[in-house]
Amino acid sequence: MPPNPRQRTGVLAALSSAILLGMAPVFGRWAILGGFSPLAVVATRTGLAALLVFLYLIAFKPQHLYIFPAGLLGCLLAGAINGLGSLLYYQALGSLPASLGQLLYSLYPLFVAVFSLLDRQAISRLTLLRVGIAAAAVFLLTRADGASAPLPAVLMMLGAAILYALHIPINQRVLYEIPAPTVTLYTLLAMSLVTVPFYFIFDRTPPAPGATWLPVILLTLVTFISRLMLFLGIKHIGGLQAALLGLSELFITLLLSRFLLEESLGPLQLLGAGILGISLILAALEKHGPVKRHPKGGWLSWLHPPEVQPWSLQD
Repeated sequence: MPPNPRQRTGVLAALSSAILLGMAPVFGRWAILGGFSPLAVVATRTGLAALLVFLYLIAFKPQHLYIFPAGLLGCLLAGAINGLGSLLYYQALGSLPASLGQLLYSLYPLFVAVFSLLDRQAISRLTLLRVGIAAAAVFLLTRADGASAPLPAVLMMLGAAILYALHIPINQRVLYEIPAPTVTLYTLLAMSLVTVPFYFIFDRTPPAPGATWLPVILLTLVTFISRLMLFLGIKHIGGLQAALLGLSELFITLLLSRFLLEESLGPLQLLGAGILGISLILAALEKHGPVKRHPKGGWLSWLHPPEVQPWSLQD
């Protein structure tokens, strides 16, 4: 049975988000090596991306500024969680190569599967198989020949993956009733409320003299567009499928880090990349049923609004 237009939109949006998100660690590492502190990078890109989404909605979709209270609370919760994860991510990126950091971060679909099960979301056997294949691939990908990654940075990156995975099912619940641009705005605003004050309280390190702003600007644009695409994908095909398709961001990271940062992979990592490719190819066999709009029970059931808004089925 061929996918319907909504499912095709979801898959294309998730893949577009993955391609853009694959650029983020490379631009972030580039900015850090170029003279920005990790906390300055995450605070600047998050705050500017939130501002861009706000201006976009004001100019083109002002009706999407409305959000019901429970949905707002869900976005704020998801954004705060993801904001904390971003702090861990960029702190780890200050000590890890972009390629290795993203490889560790790519464990997040495993955690999304766990959180989705807790929220009573159905998971197919093929999805479980793809998760298992992806886990094996990531294990091989992290076997850097002769490399000794600092343990604190590794643990911070894994913590960032867990927090990123946690915010996806929360946003998925909210997206049942709210357009993707609205969720993007309030989630990014909540992330900014975490990352920007954290920078000014605990860091306040200015950019080094002569530091280039180009990677920071590119990172901001990537964050702005990828977030819109990510939540559009989650809305149409669900959080776990969007996360699994998001694994393709690894290839973008590996390619860009090779040419921009001169990073490379060992034989075992190349084998892992090939195995991960199998997991992505299996996505073509996945039967994307309609996303269940009102799952009963689950730990996130409190995020439903009192009634469906008239625009809730819009993209």
